[in-house]
Amino acid sequence: MPSPAVVVGVDSSTQSTKAAFIDAATGEQLAVGRSPHVVTGEAGARESDPEIWWRALGEAVAAGLSASGLPARAVTGIAVAGQQHGLVVLDGTGRPLRTALLWNDTRSAPQAAALTEALGGPGAWTARTGSVPVAAITASKWQWLREKDPASAAAAAAVRLPHDFLTERLAGVAATDPGDASGSGWYSTATGAYDPVLLDLLGLDAALLPAVAPTGATRIGSLTAAAASALGLPPGIAVAAGTGDNMSAAVGLGLGGAGLLDHPALSLGTSGTVFAASRTRPGSTALSGFAAADGTYLPLACTLNCTLAVDKVASLLGLDREDATPGGEAVLLPYLDGERTPDLPTASGLLTGLRHDTTPHRLLGAAYEGAAVTVLRALDELSRACGLDPDAPEIAARPLRLIGGGARGRMWVETVRRLSGRPLVLPGSEELVALGAAALAASAAGGGDPVALSASWAERAPGRHIDPVERDTETWQRVTSVLDRASRPLLGG
Repeated sequence: MPSPAVVVGVDSSTQSTKAAFIDAATGEQLAVGRSPHVVTGEAGARESDPEIWWRALGEAVAAGLSASGLPARAVTGIAVAGQQHGLVVLDGTGRPLRTALLWNDTRSAPQAAALTEALGGPGAWTARTGSVPVAAITASKWQWLREKDPASAAAAAAVRLPHDFLTERLAGVAATDPGDASGSGWYSTATGAYDPVLLDLLGLDAALLPAVAPTGATRIGSLTAAAASALGLPPGIAVAAGTGDNMSAAVGLGLGGAGLLDHPALSLGTSGTVFAASRTRPGSTALSGFAAADGTYLPLACTLNCTLAVDKVASLLGLDREDATPGGEAVLLPYLDGERTPDLPTASGLLTGLRHDTTPHRLLGAAYEGAAVTVLRALDELSRACGLDPDAPEIAARPLRLIGGGARGRMWVETVRRLSGRPLVLPGSEELVALGAAALAASAAGGGDPVALSASWAERAPGRHIDPVERDTETWQRVTSVLDRASRPLLGG
């Protein structure tokens, strides 16, 4: 019996690499290989050696291929979806000059504020890029590098995002896509190209940047002999442009060009993100107006502290992450790494409302509630920025698609359900970032619309629908009141 045509979708995230081997015809997940990353830094610093990502990619592909039991010749294409915003600087041989600055490195917050002012304020940035600089955006990190490590900035022969770095290693071609490029801070979603005004402001030569492919599904080249040898895959297979992790998750969900916020997704991972597909270019300073991998748009809001922060609280309390109860009067804002939405890069965790009946289980529940309210408030901001009232019955009744590692946790699901009062959908496919990358690879290898392909795959794995419960407005109001009070002095209000 002949082997099915297989594509490999790679999810290179902050913490690990996953390589999903997917049947290109049915979307069946045949195997997933995994390999961890190493993240270093303290006091706001978060860095990784890009060479670790490349080694992890090889290990994950090898593990997945072995687990699948398939011959390597069955693989026809590969695409990488990577953590957004990271800054990778390379020398003339394609080797990293230093460790990469990751998206959750908050040291560049002063540079973000200075860049915002230098261009004329938030509105000027939104008009060009769709987004206002924060510490996470790559442009802020490049400016930080120019000021704090000028030798590396001056020596840079190439500037890449994490997924660009890996894609170039695969195909030997310097290429990115509009989706991931739109998170850099120097790509204009208005013109669909790098913005010369912003490059001049940043002192960044466009020749250092990769070419922008029309979509993440564009075939930008073929797997080189060297990469094929390193990965154990056939040389010459299709390499797609790939994209950022959030854009790839949208593809994996089959979202593309839908009506505004018809299909909101809430991703519970290291960070918490909310996004939706749109045909209309967003233009609000309250959100990130990213491009999508399919040529449409992906308005998005992101919080810095989500599952990792709650797991840290569980560890401090000596509890399993599921061993939690509602927080009662206790409020815990788990802003252990600062925060992105709201923009509080220097914030730390805050605990208040302790009583004699407060238990460790309630404290852990309060950490869940603080993180969940923060990300749900980001969803409300997204709705308002798109001209929708989040409290309108027709909006509040729309199901939330819950994805990411947290979506597999009982306490995360119940906390979001209780605090949102909305129906939830848990997609049938768990590795949505890798699945979206696989759809991009399948499109590059055989043609066709990757979003439509993912949607057809999803029909075979419809997922689980969870009915709503009455919204816990008391907890919501208690947490938001503390959040608002804590934010004012940090924001200078």
